[in-house]
Amino acid sequence: MFRTVLLAYDGTREGALALREGALLAKACGAHVHVLCVVPQTAGVQVAEAASAGVVAQLTEGHRRLLDTACERLRSLGFSPDTHLVVGEPAPTIGALAHQIGADLVVVGHRHQTALSRWWSGSTDAYLSEHVGCSLLLSSNPISDEAFENEVRATAEA
Repeated sequence: MFRTVLLAYDGTREGALALREGALLAKACGAHVHVLCVVPQTAGVQVAEAASAGVVAQLTEGHRRLLDTACERLRSLGFSPDTHLVVGEPAPTIGALAHQIGADLVVVGHRHQTALSRWWSGSTDAYLSEHVGCSLLLSSNPISDEAFENEVRATAEA
């Protein structure tokens, strides 16, 4: 069903849930996993970089650690994920990488926003649903560490 799964991870609780849910689905399908971490290139970051050089480098290093930790966890559970760290706008970056790798499924965490937040910043979910070009899973299924590991092991044994 799914051969190539892109897991978008940003270090948030929602991102961690998406990583878990996507990993379980990828394991069940025998899919290859790509993990993407996007360093947001926002106007605020650009202003901070102009005021104090090195802000983007610090953010990038922090996101590299997030990505490494996530992938280390996936490797310990039998995955061999490809990793991607990109500076840019999250939604277009996710969509572009999904096209580049030929993803069959993109998994992102879903964060509830107020109407004002969606209007002000736009909805990543809405952008992705229009531009990703494959199936999209907006993850919001909470799962504990123990339940996740049990599910991965059960899938591996099946």
